[in-house]
Amino acid sequence: MSESPGLVLVGTPIGNLGDLSERGRAALEDADLIACEDTRRSGALLAHLGIGRREFVVCNEHTQARAAERVVEAIEAGRSVALVSDAGMPSVSDPGEHVVRAVLEAGQAVTVVPGPTAAVSALVLSGLSSGRWCFEGFLPRKGSARSTRLAEVANETRTTVLYEAPHRLDRTVADLASTCGPDRPVAVARELTKKFEEVWRGTLGEFVALDREPRGEYVIVLEGAPPAADLSDEELATRLSTELQSGKTRRDAVAAVVAATGVSKKRVYDLALSL
Repeated sequence: MSESPGLVLVGTPIGNLGDLSERGRAALEDADLIACEDTRRSGALLAHLGIGRREFVVCNEHTQARAAERVVEAIEAGRSVALVSDAGMPSVSDPGEHVVRAVLEAGQAVTVVPGPTAAVSALVLSGLSSGRWCFEGFLPRKGSARSTRLAEVANETRTTVLYEAPHRLDRTVADLASTCGPDRPVAVARELTKKFEEVWRGTLGEFVALDREPRGEYVIVLEGAPPAADLSDEELATRLSTELQSGKTRRDAVAAVVAATGVSKKRVYDLALSL
């Protein structure tokens, strides 16, 4: 039995197929088994590269446990295994994370062939601070989990990068405008590295007011929150008004603004009484 190199994470293009590195191509060509999200997408990439048919194992949110078992079994049998996502770095906001953990727990090696990432690409194109930033991936879709995460994002002082699907983009930006305030700077990127790449820059309120049909996968880059001490009464009053106009009670509006800004509850409540 030959010794397996373990699992190789291969970063794939996020749009422009020319962005795949030579090492990435070689890793895919050498793989006996490829774990991927969608065999059609990965099969098309291999065809573009002129790489013959490979055995695939589908790894998505429904199959990740079984996929991890197959990957570990293959590596222990001495086979070469590559892990890819539909686009970008596998295991970043991606079911591949489960596979990586399983391989490491089995005592096998994991290596990486770096490649494009939508989060970093959008960040450096945004014009916002990239010295300190955090990645939130996709927000929870509903309920208290979503409200809690939105409040945390609104209160985050570092630049925040999020992903969003086109059919949920408008709702997410509107929710961000409600919790962060309409004047928070934001950049919204789509079709990165493709022919019609677009990066919109402005404020959350300005984006909400746009009249357009969202298309493609989006990356939202949000400027960090200012220190609580720097928020004026006028800015806090604007946030309170936005919360009240959304249908919240005074108590809930105060709680939302306190959670989003870190300003003392007494200060915010006194402002709410004056509105």
